[in-house]
Amino acid sequence: MADFGVPTETAPRRVDDLLGSELMAKLDQLDVMSRKIFAGKLQGERRSKKRGISVEFADYRHYAHGDDLRFIDWNIYARLDRLFLKMFLEEEDLSLIIAIDTSASMHWGNPSKFIFCQRLAMALGYIGLTNHNRVSAFAFDSGGERRITSLRGRRRTRELGSWLLDLTPGGSGVFNDAMRTIALGRQGKGVMLILSDFLLKEGYEKGLRYLAGGGYDTFCLQVLSPEEIDPGRTGLAGDLRLTDVEDEDTAEITVSAALLKRYKQNLDAYCGKLREFCVRRGMTHMTIDTATELDKLLLDYLRKRGLLK
Repeated sequence: MADFGVPTETAPRRVDDLLGSELMAKLDQLDVMSRKIFAGKLQGERRSKKRGISVEFADYRHYAHGDDLRFIDWNIYARLDRLFLKMFLEEEDLSLIIAIDTSASMHWGNPSKFIFCQRLAMALGYIGLTNHNRVSAFAFDSGGERRITSLRGRRRTRELGSWLLDLTPGGSGVFNDAMRTIALGRQGKGVMLILSDFLLKEGYEKGLRYLAGGGYDTFCLQVLSPEEIDPGRTGLAGDLRLTDVEDEDTAEITVSAALLKRYKQNLDAYCGKLREFCVRRGMTHMTIDTATELDKLLLDYLRKRGLLK
């Protein structure tokens, strides 16, 4: 049991390892969905109810002093001798922000939580890029925060993939500081995805409070390995010494049916508390098993939960 939970799968080395052509073709039919109407600074691919300047006619209204004369309908003026202003549906820009926990605890489990998050971030980023959303990604651990920002268009897919491949898990968690940095630096409105196991000694409350409000739809994707969800399925037994990979704290335990039952109850309670905390702040929480097939997760589960359409 010395290697319990140590990842055995091969780490992806190429962008194609993160997102194959078969899955890519399936993702072309999807788009990121927001439960709110966002008014971006750029004219994008999304229609809002906000009246503005675009290509699709919406309605007329009476001219008022100071209105732009370019949008007066002179044909109506010739017929009615009254000034009317043409109004259009304004297209809006949707930001997609993906924050990835790269602390040492993410390099654990089979399938690995970190590799799973790399692939999930690649897939979600690809969906955003192909739909002309503005995509940014952040990675955070005690070594600092790394970012790639304001990508747009399918042609930026390999740039995002290369950035993800350069990430390596390590260090301890700095969740609260990272969320504060992201919250202070965000611009406009959009959808924010946090990919983490949320098993944080420092707690998640302070960090998530930084993200509450501000116009973002925030999705907390709690990624856990099969060994974490149900260690009993792995045949774990006997006397063990557990070592925290981030701060090297140790604990000696004797694995028994009663201990595994209590562990499961504690994990369920912890995840339930996180879910309740998110709901009270208008956020969405999802628990994701890394054994879940990525295409099923994207095409089925995330669509039902309102993240994709």
